[in-house]
Amino acid sequence: MSRVPRETYVSPQQHGFPHPPPAVVRRRRAVAIAAAVVVATAIAVALVAALMTSVPNIPGIARADDTAPSGTSGALGAPADGETGAIDITEPISPFDEDHPAVSRLNADLRSAIQAAASDAEADGIQIELTSGWRSAEYQAGLLRDAIADYGSESAAREFVSTPESSKHVTGDAVDVARVDPALWLEQYGNAYGLCRVFANESWHFELATAPGGECPQMLADASEAS
Repeated sequence: MSRVPRETYVSPQQHGFPHPPPAVVRRRRAVAIAAAVVVATAIAVALVAALMTSVPNIPGIARADDTAPSGTSGALGAPADGETGAIDITEPISPFDEDHPAVSRLNADLRSAIQAAASDAEADGIQIELTSGWRSAEYQAGLLRDAIADYGSESAAREFVSTPESSKHVTGDAVDVARVDPALWLEQYGNAYGLCRVFANESWHFELATAPGGECPQMLADASEAS
């Protein structure tokens, strides 16, 4: 078959078709969209992975992938009776979960106060859950050792993690609250139940520090200032 002489060739543009046929356009558009989705997904996965590896551990709160703190026995530093009070940060518990030692071993007045606050907060659409309550002394000691390893010195670690002898968690006199909104609600209304935020650098940490309806004391800078 002979080629059409170049001078007799009429291009689609000369026929008034400056663009490819609609079917071709649709096919090209679908390919482009699919490629964009693949790239966007890859970028999202990379960003999530980077964030997960860059977010520091919050001292004193157990994570799903935690192992036992060094020098302790059992999962998450469990003492002989198996109870540490450790709570997985990804699965906070209700202050009414009295089957959990973190709640059942709280000071009775503190437990009643946080439960009353949780009931009233729920009416405001706020769900109060705990990432920490009572902790065993063995578990607290392990947390402090791990914090010293993470922060490089005991003085830096003590800004977030108390010794077993000074920790209000070990005596059952402190709770840590999950998420920002519940913590803000408690900071605003907690004194009605006697609950106060104690440390300026820990928005999640509350103790029974005043009489119900009383004024909360001035916050300490961090846990190292606690007696």
